[in-house]
Amino acid sequence: MPLLLLKELPRDECLLEASRQFPDLDPSAAEAFLHLLRTGDEAFRVIEGNLGEYHLTQGRFGVLMALWGRCREAETRDAPLSPAELAERTGVTRATITGLVDTLERDGLVTREPDPEDRRMMAVGLTPRGEKLLQKVLPSHFQKMAALMEPLSETERKTLVRLLTKILARAAEISPAASPAEPTTPTVATH
Repeated sequence: MPLLLLKELPRDECLLEASRQFPDLDPSAAEAFLHLLRTGDEAFRVIEGNLGEYHLTQGRFGVLMALWGRCREAETRDAPLSPAELAERTGVTRATITGLVDTLERDGLVTREPDPEDRRMMAVGLTPRGEKLLQKVLPSHFQKMAALMEPLSETERKTLVRLLTKILARAAEISPAASPAEPTTPTVATH
């Protein structure tokens, strides 16, 4: 679902007029913020459409990527993860992870087994079928990301990352409970 429910962004004149009624409205900040949300919505739509061709949602894809061994440290490369670790890595609640893992397990993409070291805990791992699906999805996923970023030069991309990191850090300052404690480098699944 889009974050910004406006197809047409307000014109500069409209923002200036609104700032007369609402002195706390900074027209240039509002314009930049609305463009950020609109662009994020469109990027999300493109990626969501691509994942949908493989019957995946952003959440299911995030779990598969978190389990994908190549994205992790060498010592944990093929180790399954607990649902709590998956929730932490994907930024969702434990209840949401349970639902995502349930559907991925039902589709044969992940396994859920008792942890060999602590039988009270569960361990979630990628199945060969899940690995095969990622091998099919990732080329088109990477192509879509590259196509979205193609209009920007390498320097502009680095500037964009730097600017977005500043906004992410500010969001964490404004609302620490809802944002990560410190900005992190995006994973391969999101940039």
